[in-house]
Amino acid sequence: MPFRNTAEAYGSVAKFLHWAIVLLIIGQWLLAEAAEDAGKGTPERASLMGWHISSGMLILMLVLVRIGWKIVNKGQPALLGDVVWQRKTAAAGHGILYLLILLQPLTGWLVVSTGGSPIGFFGWFDFPALTAEDHDFHETMESVHKTLFNVLVAVAVVHVAAALYHHWILKDATLRRILPFTRS
Repeated sequence: MPFRNTAEAYGSVAKFLHWAIVLLIIGQWLLAEAAEDAGKGTPERASLMGWHISSGMLILMLVLVRIGWKIVNKGQPALLGDVVWQRKTAAAGHGILYLLILLQPLTGWLVVSTGGSPIGFFGWFDFPALTAEDHDFHETMESVHKTLFNVLVAVAVVHVAAALYHHWILKDATLRRILPFTRS
């Protein structure tokens, strides 16, 4: 598998970043659900939220790397077919996904900052707070963070459905070109 993207498939870097972010987002949801079940003020919840915060910051770093990689790696796989609306819809969908994946950890960072807690990174160091502690803004950002996650899930479901449509109905290589360990 090539390191960089080719006209036929994504390279190993793009595939790694794509699937690492997907798995981390799924893990984030699992951590958040487990923290909710643990109950407020428990040591288990604090530990789970520490992992959630650290993983969110990792997602932020990975999505920034992914955006940078997309900008400098001009060998993007060509969109299959000549259907203009599909190309435009795919580009818009990817843009929305990137925006949501970027906004999700940024709003989480604001949630933690306005709650007055440290923004730790796996116990190695703390990120600076983006703003001072503010209860009302904290509540607003929690709501925004949760809403953005629901929107992200909805857009991701459409993204997966489109990939499966290409794979099973159109029978093209759209899905295979991003799957790990495959060649289109």
